[in-house]
Amino acid sequence: MNSETHTGGNFDVIIVGSGAGGSAAAYRLSEAGLSVLLLEKGPRLPVDGSTLDIHQVVRGRRFLSREPWIGPLGEPLQPEEHFNLGGKTKWYGAALLRFSPLEFETEPAYAVPGWPISYAELEPFYDEAERLLSVRRFACEPSLKRILDGLGSTDSAWQSSSMPMALMESILTDAHEAAHFDGFASVGNFKGDADVGLLARISHRPTVEIRTDTEVTDLLPTGRDSGRIGGVRLRNGDELQAAVILLAAGALHSPRLLARYLTRTGLDKRLPSAHLVGRYLKLHHLTALVAMSRRRQPDLLRKTMLTVHAGYPHSSVQALGFDAELIGTLIPSVVPRTIARYMADRAYGFFLQTEDGSHPDNRVVEQAGPRGGTEPQRVLNYEPSRTPLSRLEHRRFTSAFRRSLLRLGFSSFIQPIGLNGTAHACGTLVMGNDPRHAVVDTRGAVYGIDGLYVVDGSVLPRSSRVNPALTIYACSLRVAALLTKSLQPHARPANGTQGQHEAPL
Repeated sequence: MNSETHTGGNFDVIIVGSGAGGSAAAYRLSEAGLSVLLLEKGPRLPVDGSTLDIHQVVRGRRFLSREPWIGPLGEPLQPEEHFNLGGKTKWYGAALLRFSPLEFETEPAYAVPGWPISYAELEPFYDEAERLLSVRRFACEPSLKRILDGLGSTDSAWQSSSMPMALMESILTDAHEAAHFDGFASVGNFKGDADVGLLARISHRPTVEIRTDTEVTDLLPTGRDSGRIGGVRLRNGDELQAAVILLAAGALHSPRLLARYLTRTGLDKRLPSAHLVGRYLKLHHLTALVAMSRRRQPDLLRKTMLTVHAGYPHSSVQALGFDAELIGTLIPSVVPRTIARYMADRAYGFFLQTEDGSHPDNRVVEQAGPRGGTEPQRVLNYEPSRTPLSRLEHRRFTSAFRRSLLRLGFSSFIQPIGLNGTAHACGTLVMGNDPRHAVVDTRGAVYGIDGLYVVDGSVLPRSSRVNPALTIYACSLRVAALLTKSLQPHARPANGTQGQHEAPL
């Protein structure tokens, strides 16, 4: 276990998980002068260059979780989860996009619920997250510009815009980092992730303690009152107390912690929202596409633009930030490697995604393990066929994109992202106004349990057509701002000026 700052004693807040949601909450609560303990299951990542090494990251899968899961048919499964300080944000592609105002609305025909809050309520926290993470836009490079201009000429419904990126401008001076930010962890801190953008701002404070290699296994009640959470139990048996517990372990992990508590205390039979815990999992419908031409593609950053089509309102496409070496890993292994390298030099990678529908049977659950085993079995019960409209749009969107590329002289092949692709997982502890239809309320508080909040992607009612990271950051900042008000007057801003850093509510 690694403790980076020691406060001692009990804490105002314990946060379980250090990804986008956990780090944003830690930052905001610390700014208010509250004592915060942040617990991360994994270690701090090394800075020896291994997190940029394609052999270790992609081929060896060194930094992925080894937790065993099973899929809906009982098949072995290993979701692409990362346990490390900063969570998945250390590995994300740095695209920080806002959900549109329309994506906060209900669309019954598409099987997606609305948000219980509006875009306007989240907007100031979007602003704050962008500032903290140094979001900026980069110029579209020549090869990508030719492709996107060509798309627009073949079909005016294709529209492209620059993509907000959490990248330092100086990344362009380091070709190796610039070609390895998408899916890799930066060594030079060129990427605005949860660790660099948020935790580094507060880790020196005496009111903040960050513990890595520390797994939370159970939530604990306050005394005999199962209706109020008062602490957590660690894998090593230690118990820690706090006035408030924030779950930020991610959409595959936070619901399992809550479900264990509900089962152990009998609340699973008494709370109206208990049956919803772990349900409505959303993953996005995802496809990687490699487009090949006769022309070499020398762009460096690549991932700078977002493209949408008016006929497919729930879908988007963005270039992969992959150089030829990385694109080569997407080319089928039956192709000789010398030919694959030639193809990769002339290829551009794209990432297509479509908003997932919302179905209660798509869920995360724990069940008793095999006879004689002590560990529960982790189940990812998800079937794309349960959301047929979103699956259909994704297929049509992918076909339309390939047809337009073909008119430009690009042949293409696709690689659908399977059930292990959980980078965008959300929706398993959905936010709503009614405990019969939601697990948390608009303040992020778990219905029926005092002192317990959720600040990760679990709460998102919709997954949108873009990456969810910025929305998770913004939601967490909002919950923490509201929580700060309820915990005052004990809290004092870290710089001694009341409320100076708070975004408007």
